Amino acid sequence: MPATPSAPVLLADEPGSFPHSVLAERHPAIIRQVREAFPYGPAQHRALDALLANCTKGVIEPLPTDAPDQDRWTAWGLPEYTGRSWFDVPWLWSESWFYRQLLDAVGYFTPGPWQGIDPFRPFKLAELDGPETDEELAALDDLANKPADERGRALLHGSLWGNRADLGFRLSDASAADAEVAPALVADDSEAFWSLLPPAGAGTLHLIADNAGRELIPDLLLIAHLLDEGHVRRAVLHLKPYPYYVSDATTADFVDALRKLTGASGAAAGYGRTLWSATADGTLTVRAHPFAAAPLPFSEMPDDLRAELATAELTVVKGDLNYRRLVGDRRWPPTTPFQDVTAYFPGPAAALRTLKSDVITGLDADTETALVAAEGQRWRTGGTHALLQVRV
Repeated sequence: MPATPSAPVLLADEPGSFPHSVLAERHPAIIRQVREAFPYGPAQHRALDALLANCTKGVIEPLPTDAPDQDRWTAWGLPEYTGRSWFDVPWLWSESWFYRQLLDAVGYFTPGPWQGIDPFRPFKLAELDGPETDEELAALDDLANKPADERGRALLHGSLWGNRADLGFRLSDASAADAEVAPALVADDSEAFWSLLPPAGAGTLHLIADNAGRELIPDLLLIAHLLDEGHVRRAVLHLKPYPYYVSDATTADFVDALRKLTGASGAAAGYGRTLWSATADGTLTVRAHPFAAAPLPFSEMPDDLRAELATAELTVVKGDLNYRRLVGDRRWPPTTPFQDVTAYFPGPAAALRTLKSDVITGLDADTETALVAAEGQRWRTGGTHALLQVRV
């Protein structure tokens, strides 16, 4: 076996780079949005002000000794990065640290009236209850009379392109919602995807979810189809243990999405009933492993999670952040083989991702050349291109 290739870890220390803009522009914008979304008191406002100053101009500080997750963050690298600029540590780490600190600032972890209140919930519900979601659910009626394989392919691509409904992405790119969807994928392993899920499957599908709302619903529709048509016998949905990256899906978001489906009319309600029954009899189960919100690549997953994913017929890894964690958040040459950088993964995996960050692997040289010639480097982060890559 050849050695797994390596590349420099992405930092945010280069002005003008996409990671730098996230820390310098997106994170302050998110703080403003959260501040305006809730009637927080003086303590929360002071803490948000302190976070704004710290994340843009300060250094990473240690957690209080009584922090409920101190041991976890110690294991995840906090002692190594304490005292360093947010811009000088791995970008994946500093992003995750920002969301952990934001929750702390609004009292999410502290006993009191704001404990457990999702600071991103208003944004998630606004999208879930928007007219675009209702239009997408109504479109399922036209799909209902299509052959099963045609429905499956449509739902797979719905799950893939649903990743464009990313609230955190749109906070820093207001034009993203109006961008045209590219007609072709930069990589498309659809045939390999379906070959791993035969019509008479007896295995278990794991789906590592990304965003809530308009993205989670297509993911649930895909799961329902795979269960209904017998491609898999069971499904496991992996969610975040607490609010994360603005729109990442938690158990509460799963419940909201499922209620949206069951409360709809037509084909959407049928999918909802399938999923509701599947959760009741254990055919569909939900996980919220602490590692789902870790600032680390999946190559560092703990043994219990590795063992669970090793039993999967296929693990579907959704979204841009999870892609970064799957391949490693590094400056890979785009032609680096996807199979090589995911060789560590404990079983077959399929990445469904709309491109919203610099990390990319598995492209052929001609595709990369054409993209650069047409768009420079914008194709990596603009959300107008997507990929479906399979590691067998």
